[in-house]
Formats: sequence, C-alpha cells, structure tokens
Amino acid sequence: MNLVIIKYNAGNIQSVLYALERIGVEAKVTDDIPEIERADKVIFPGVGEASSAMRYLKERGMDKVIKNLQQPVLGICLGMQLMCRFSEENKVECLGIFDEDVKYFGKAASTGNKLKIPQIGWNNIYDVKTPLFSNIPDNSYVYFVHSYYAALGEHTIAATNYILPYSSALHRDNFYGVQFHPEKSADKGEQILKNFITL
Repeated sequence: MNLVIIKYNAGNIQSVLYALERIGVEAKVTDDIPEIERADKVIFPGVGEASSAMRYLKERGMDKVIKNLQQPVLGICLGMQLMCRFSEENKVECLGIFDEDVKYFGKAASTGNKLKIPQIGWNNIYDVKTPLFSNIPDNSYVYFVHSYYAALGEHTIAATNYILPYSSALHRDNFYGVQFHPEKSADKGEQILKNFITL
C-alpha cells in the first residue's frame, strides 16, 4: 500500500512516522503533488499556526490538490482544523472540506471557566461513529494539545468536552479529521491509525 504523509511547514510529521512504524506500516513524507495524488491513503498532520500553514499550502497550489483528493485522507490536529472552512487563529480562510469554523477556546472560557488553554493531555471521546473508530469504545481516552476547536455539527463523528462540547473528529466523504494526536494516544491511537489504513 502506498501511504503518503503531506510535507509542509507544520511539525509533528516525525512522531506520526514513528507511530506508523510501530504498527508495521511504511509511509513516504512528500510535498510532490503527483506522488500525493497517486497515493492509496494520505495523512495530513500538523502542529503549528493556521494562517502560515495555509499560506504555505496556497503558495504551492497544495490547497487545491488536498481538496480534490479522492482517496481516504486523515487530517490530524492542525491538519483537521485546516480542513474546516475558517479559523479564528489569525482569521484565515481554510480548505472548506468540513463546513465548520474553528474557534478559540478563550472566548468560551471567558464565562468564568477555570480550565487552562491550551488543552494539553488526555481526555475522552464519546458518540464515536464510522469505521475510523472500529474497536474503539465510547469514552476512550486520547491525547490532545490545542487552543482552537471545531464546534459540533453535521460532520462530527466523535465529541469531547473541554470548556464546552466540541468535535474531536470529523468525516465527510473520503475526508476524516481528528483533533487529538493518535500518534501519542497509545493503543487507542494505534487502533485508529490501523482503522484508517484499512478503510
């Protein structure tokens, strides 16, 4: 199987590679457009800031390429947020694959909530749906690091509560996104990556 990880100016690619190695899967890291288009599966990871990441993708024409992919695509953390319509992080138009806006936790927290931003650490996911979560029980714990979130909506396939309930995973057509880091989520994260590989 030809699995590609999209290379762009957002960190975290190495830890995704290591997690795939642990489950016996090889992946190629590339920003070569024909190679990405030819892949059987595509992972779009990311840690970083939305507007600079979108600028990088647009300068290379990769924004259009990602939107038009036909094979299964998995966005992780910032990758999932960039697949949404708009991000409040420096007010940037994103890819628009998911019809959701990405918002800052701080606005919701200003109602007197004492939880820290960013959310860092383990939290549970619930109302899990689709084959991406095969063999993942409701209320399983996974690892998060983020200050921005996508609201609950028609594309939500898992939810998490931190300050407010939000989408910890999204799905539309061949596109999947997870707000958490499966590569840092121990056995549950490895199972989710295996599920993606076998979609």
